[in-house]
Amino acid sequence: MTPKTPLSPPDAPSAAGPKDPDRRRFLVRLGAASALAVAAGGLGLALRDPIGPKAGPGGRVLAGLGDFSVAPPAPGRSRLATVHGTDRRAMFNQGINALGGMEAFIGRGDVVLLKVNAVFASPALLGATTNPDLLAAVAEACRHAGAARVLVTDNPINNPDSCFEVSGLAGAARQSGAALILPRQSLFAPVSLPGAAFLTDWPVLAGAFAGVTKCIVLSQVKDHQRAGASMTLKNLYGLLGGRRNIFHQDINGVIAELGRLLRPTLCVLDGVTAMMTNGPTGGSLSDLKATNTMILSTDPVAADAQGAGLLGRTPADLPYLALAQAAGVGSIDPAGLFPVSLNVEPAAG
Repeated sequence: MTPKTPLSPPDAPSAAGPKDPDRRRFLVRLGAASALAVAAGGLGLALRDPIGPKAGPGGRVLAGLGDFSVAPPAPGRSRLATVHGTDRRAMFNQGINALGGMEAFIGRGDVVLLKVNAVFASPALLGATTNPDLLAAVAEACRHAGAARVLVTDNPINNPDSCFEVSGLAGAARQSGAALILPRQSLFAPVSLPGAAFLTDWPVLAGAFAGVTKCIVLSQVKDHQRAGASMTLKNLYGLLGGRRNIFHQDINGVIAELGRLLRPTLCVLDGVTAMMTNGPTGGSLSDLKATNTMILSTDPVAADAQGAGLLGRTPADLPYLALAQAAGVGSIDPAGLFPVSLNVEPAAG
C-alpha cells in the first residue's frame, strides 16, 4: 500500500515534553561536547510545539504506512548480512552485494524514502544519529540502481533544521542528491493499527510517504535507558508526532506496534561504533565502543536481534523483540534468512 497525501491536521508536530528527562540530560551532556549543538538544540526547544497534531474532524484515519517490502529472493538466498570492518561505504556495498545487489531492492523509477535517526542536534562523532557517510552511501546506491528520487526524513525531538544540520545528515543528503523532508503540520495524519493498544488515532508522518515506493531504515546501535536498546524498530519511533513520550510507560509494547506500522524494503543497522551507555542521547566519546559491524536485512526483528549482541545483550534482554515476533513483524532466529558474514579489509594507503 502506498499512502495517499494525508489531510492536514491543525497543529504542529511535537517533540517530547519539556520535562522529558532524556532531553534535559541530553542538553546538559551535549553542552560539554559541542557548543554548536547546544545552541542549535536550545533554539529547537524554543521553536517546538509540545502538543502536536490532532486528527481533524472527518479526517481519514490510516491503517498503517504501507508495505514496501520486495518479493522474497530465490530459496537459499541470504536476507541477512553481517559485515565486519570500519569503512561504512565499503561495508554497505559489500553487504548489499551479498543480498543480491541494490537492484534486488530498488528498481528504475522508484521513489525511495530513507528513514534516518536525526533525533538530536548532535554531531555525528557522538553516535546518537545516523552516520552521514552511511546515508550518502545508501542514497548514491539507490540512484545508481535507477531510483527516480531519494528522500530523507525523521521527526526529531529538537528543532528539525538544527538536528539535520548539526548531525551532518543535511549535508550528506545534499551531496548525494537526496531531498530532505522536514516534519511540518501538513505531513501528519492519524493512524489506527488494527487491534493496536497504543497506535490508535495517533498522528504519524504519513505525508512523507506520498508517492514513495520503497523505504529503507538506517539506524545506529545504541543503548536505551528504557527499552534496553535503540536500533531498527526503535528508530521507527521517529515517525510519530504528538506527545509520544507518554508511550515510555510501555515502551516494549509500542516498539512492537511500530514494527507493524510499515514494512521496510531494507534495514541497515550501523554498529561500526555502538553507544554502550547513556543512551539514547549519549554526549561523550566515552559512551562509545568500536564494534566494527554493520547488519543489513529485510527483517527488522532479525537485524535487531543480531545487533543486541554488540551491546552485550541477548534478544531476551529486549522484550519488544518477542512481542514483535509474535505480531508477525519478523523472526528473532536468523537461520531462516540464510545469514552470511563478511569481512571488509581496510582501504589500502
